[in-house]
Amino acid sequence: MKKRAFKNSILLVLIGLMLVIAQACSTKSNAGKDTAAKPEKAKEGGTLTIVRTSDATKLDPQFITDIPSADIIYEKVYETLVVPDKDMKIQPLLAESWKVDGTKWEFKLKKGVTFQDGAPFNAEAVKATFDRLLDPKTGSPSRAKFAMINEVKIIDDNTVQFVLKYPYPLLSILASQEGSIISPKALKESPQTLAQHPVGTGPFVFEAWKSGQEISLTKNVNYWGKKAKIDRVVFKIVPEDATRMAMLETGEAQINNQVPVTEIDRINASDKIGLYRTDGLAVEYLGFNVTKKPLDDVRVRRAISHAIERASIIKGVYNNVGTLANSAMSPKVFGYSKNVKPYDYDLNEAKKLLKEAGYEKGLSLTLLTSDRKERVNMAEVIQSQLKGIGIDVKVQVSEYGAYIDSLGKGQFDMQIGGWGNATGDGDYNQYNLFHSASIGPAGNNFRYSNPVVDKTIEAARQETDETKRKQLYEKAMKTELEDAVYVPIRNYENLAAYNKKIEGFWENPVSYLMINDVTIK
Repeated sequence: MKKRAFKNSILLVLIGLMLVIAQACSTKSNAGKDTAAKPEKAKEGGTLTIVRTSDATKLDPQFITDIPSADIIYEKVYETLVVPDKDMKIQPLLAESWKVDGTKWEFKLKKGVTFQDGAPFNAEAVKATFDRLLDPKTGSPSRAKFAMINEVKIIDDNTVQFVLKYPYPLLSILASQEGSIISPKALKESPQTLAQHPVGTGPFVFEAWKSGQEISLTKNVNYWGKKAKIDRVVFKIVPEDATRMAMLETGEAQINNQVPVTEIDRINASDKIGLYRTDGLAVEYLGFNVTKKPLDDVRVRRAISHAIERASIIKGVYNNVGTLANSAMSPKVFGYSKNVKPYDYDLNEAKKLLKEAGYEKGLSLTLLTSDRKERVNMAEVIQSQLKGIGIDVKVQVSEYGAYIDSLGKGQFDMQIGGWGNATGDGDYNQYNLFHSASIGPAGNNFRYSNPVVDKTIEAARQETDETKRKQLYEKAMKTELEDAVYVPIRNYENLAAYNKKIEGFWENPVSYLMINDVTIK
């Protein structure tokens, strides 16, 4: 009995060991499968690299006139009293609340907010910012955009009042990058350095600007609100389209929001790159310097307008990205009207008008464009189209900063231009592009002056009835096209390619990247 019991005991032990080994093997095998199945998690920290075609022009929000420069600082280094959400609806930011009494707008400010240089954010800081912007001695090209403001008053340390000259929907312009609140310490001690070294209250702090190479920001560890999830942001200048896309594929960069339309098929076929698409608020056009001969003759401008086959540009240059524009106002902007009609494509009428103007034998013009690929392609298509009516066009391609400078100084005959709307309101298009007070860097690069248009735009600014405002904008836009100030080409569609290892970014209709919640796998 004892011997058999011993044998049975050994047998039971062996069976037990086999079960343990089998279980261990099974556990090991399953563990390996579980690890492989788990998706890679995005982590906080690290560096976000954004590749772009050209450098910023300046970083002072009161002197910036282009969206690529504003994108570096808007809601990153600087913040505004209020901010648009994804649907362009205004939300509180540095202002907690506000109330309106006719022409008086009173804002309650957030407490406990400091600027990146340690200065306190308060009513004094808000007043200092807007006093500088509105002072003619400052020379800000954005001053006319805020001409409705008569005075900024300090009610108490955390309350500020904007006194307007007339009723105006103030929130939309305060939410634009031009409404960024600047450190009063920086304004007092070194305002001249703000173009190269911005100081605001935002979630990122300016780090360095290596001209022509990159601009870097770092996480603001003392930020008053929800802190950024990444440690550092680098805006890297990479002019070559193919190189930017290759950097996304390898993970050397994470976002490219200046995507050539020729790369869309490649992106869609990639398992490493995604494409973010959204309708924009910008419009692209062929603009005329109406003060330069022979373009000071409306017949010449109308002739050119009749000779541009706009639909072929949308299809051939932009691969049907974006839609055909009928005016210098996007359909997504308040004040847009489908009743505004550009000139029909009509070569016979174009030739007739040139003959009437005394240019039956033709003429020569220059066409200025930035060095962005699609802009250059558009210029070359227009060059070819105008050759059909005897106009010899020399395409002048300039680096982006030089291009912006030439526009502001009126150093061109014709230009491939674009205007982004930072507010969603038609005033931002009409006053900046066509009012005589905006001639030059402020936006009216056409150098167009028409007293009737000026009065119509001013009336729209002061009109509180939305239906009447729309009617006034429609009237102004019809007159501008009758005067053939420009040829509307395309309503923007914003494109941003990204490495699929990042999460949490979005691009608003203005074309500003929102990166506060970005994480990288």
